[in-house]
Amino acid sequence: MPRVTLVTRSDEPGEDRGSVMDQDEAREIKSQLADYVHELLAAHIEASRVEGDDTEIPARIGGREGGIALGLAPRLDGGYGVALRYRLGVPTTRRVVRRVAEQVGPTIDVRRTGRIRPLVAPAAGTNPTPRPPVVTAHALGETGRVRPLRPGISIAHADVSAGTLGAFVEVDGALHALSNYHVLVGGPAGAVGDAVLQPGRADGGRDPQDRVGALARFVPLDQGRVATVDAAVARLDEQQVDLDYPVGRITTTAPALGAEEVAKVGRTTGVTQGRVTAIELDDVVVGYGDGLGDIRFDDQIEVEGAAGAPFSRGGDSGSLVYRDDGVAIGLLFAGSETGGQNGSGLTYLNPIDAVLASLGAQLAGARRDAG
Repeated sequence: MPRVTLVTRSDEPGEDRGSVMDQDEAREIKSQLADYVHELLAAHIEASRVEGDDTEIPARIGGREGGIALGLAPRLDGGYGVALRYRLGVPTTRRVVRRVAEQVGPTIDVRRTGRIRPLVAPAAGTNPTPRPPVVTAHALGETGRVRPLRPGISIAHADVSAGTLGAFVEVDGALHALSNYHVLVGGPAGAVGDAVLQPGRADGGRDPQDRVGALARFVPLDQGRVATVDAAVARLDEQQVDLDYPVGRITTTAPALGAEEVAKVGRTTGVTQGRVTAIELDDVVVGYGDGLGDIRFDDQIEVEGAAGAPFSRGGDSGSLVYRDDGVAIGLLFAGSETGGQNGSGLTYLNPIDAVLASLGAQLAGARRDAG
């Protein structure tokens, strides 16, 4: 089996190997571990093929074997460790994780994720594996018809069940609704100009009576390419909206640094609180079901719910996630129902600045914070 020698700037005479790592040192370790993890996976996969046991072989996604994600984990001492995430139910990845943890020691933060899926059902006519939205009667958020429009309410492409209107953004001087690709586009059949409904179809929305706009821009998702964002905007028919709900006008963005206390308002779980438990996560594999399959995401943000409660559930896709000072850091798009320290699942976000840049958009009245 391959071995790894971890080298950091703290590996100097008289320095404690367990000393606090800064962000750059943690990135160096993450980079070294990425090569090591994939060497280990390749070795285990080859052994499984020789033994004729295909059940031990994780799927190859975006040019790599899936199942293990690496990022940076904030530590209580103010430094960083390496975040390692693996999916339950894949014996090969479990063995690799054990080996890596033995090599790295206490600077690694290991968590099981469960299967990560987008938090809304895909377009009609597919055979979905993503989590469908929680039924209207059980949702804590706003599933009804709301005018004027505001963040946190049910919205979707006319052929998608229901997701969340995350925020209002300006594109070419016009107001648009921001959400996810899988909420406002649905899949490869979606096209610019398609009707967008509020509420979404799962919550009783119908075209044309509940139409609020049209799909305007999106970032395509392709099973063969590594993604960074799951994002789209719809140009609104009516430009009069409520920009201040629920915590005042959110106009500032910043990169996630880790350990931030955050909140969101979503169609299903309403307002929830959580904490950023990992940043810069690469190889996060999200199962979109038929049409898109499994897609690998890099540079993602992870959030765990506060007080043992889930941060999100099916139907919360598209929610804007913001710090307790009202600064936006991410766009919620996926999660698992199991895993994490409290067992209630983990939620994944696209970095908000990457989302806005990819769409040529800015938060309505926006300015950007340095951190």
